[in-house]
Amino acid sequence: MKNQPGGLTIRNVSKRYANGVQALHNVSLDIPPGMYGLLGPNGAGKSTLMRTLATLQEPDAGHIFLGDLDVVNQKEAVRQTLGYLPQEFGVYPKASAEELLDYFAVLKGITNRAVRRATTEALLRQTNLWDKRKQKLGGFSGGMKQRFGVAVALLGNPRLLIVDEPTAGLDPAERVRFLNLLSELGENSVVILSTHIVEDVSELCTNMAIINQGHILLEAEPQQAVASLRGCIWRKLTDKRALPALEQEHQVISAKLLSGRTLVHVFSPDMPGHGFEPVEPDLEDVYFSAMTGCFTAVSQQPKAEGITL
Repeated sequence: MKNQPGGLTIRNVSKRYANGVQALHNVSLDIPPGMYGLLGPNGAGKSTLMRTLATLQEPDAGHIFLGDLDVVNQKEAVRQTLGYLPQEFGVYPKASAEELLDYFAVLKGITNRAVRRATTEALLRQTNLWDKRKQKLGGFSGGMKQRFGVAVALLGNPRLLIVDEPTAGLDPAERVRFLNLLSELGENSVVILSTHIVEDVSELCTNMAIINQGHILLEAEPQQAVASLRGCIWRKLTDKRALPALEQEHQVISAKLLSGRTLVHVFSPDMPGHGFEPVEPDLEDVYFSAMTGCFTAVSQQPKAEGITL
């Protein structure tokens, strides 16, 4: 198996829990340095894969390499170069941001006080929390807590940074601030953004994979995946009552309310019929097409270079 220099190589990883749930089925991915989106619904297996990459649990089968580091068998070495922001993480509400980050820096092995002080200041400035450094974490908003979590995850300049569902629950302004921060981090390391929010991946990631029920459905560059759907997505505004009949006749990939009516997106290589109009696809169409199996049809056509179907 050839490992990517500086990247993450995942081969044939499977995980079954004691309750019988098969969370990952033979997952293989090549993740280069930069921002990488792992997109899928809740329960798709994203968090299981993230915890496995973060050395918090072992796979039942398969191999994972970060460059030349064996993630499964060299856990301590991996942890020295890993930053992890889980979906749920606790803070000490009575500690200030500066105090707690200093404490985590000691745990990370930064024992020199001057180096630690400089590191703490740099990270709090990078996450736009320097002016709030004396404030107790219990008074932080959701977005501020997430940015503090990134500051903790960045201690030690990690080669691999994992963020799991980071924008869930954030208001629009906090989400924008947080995504702007993440976009600055993918220049020299692998940054994996695990999310069920399509817009997060669309705005940030140069590479992505879609996962559902533990299976990788699609691995692609977002813009190339969108381009591969051109001419295959059609829309129609209809009544909700007509939706079951449309689903019988066409490959409906999504339906959502618009001004009291239902806007339907249909996958079809040809004009699906009266009342439909072509629509320029976006990453949401890619996501729903993959989830409904429509990329099987796309794969029969000439593929855009770089797309794995």
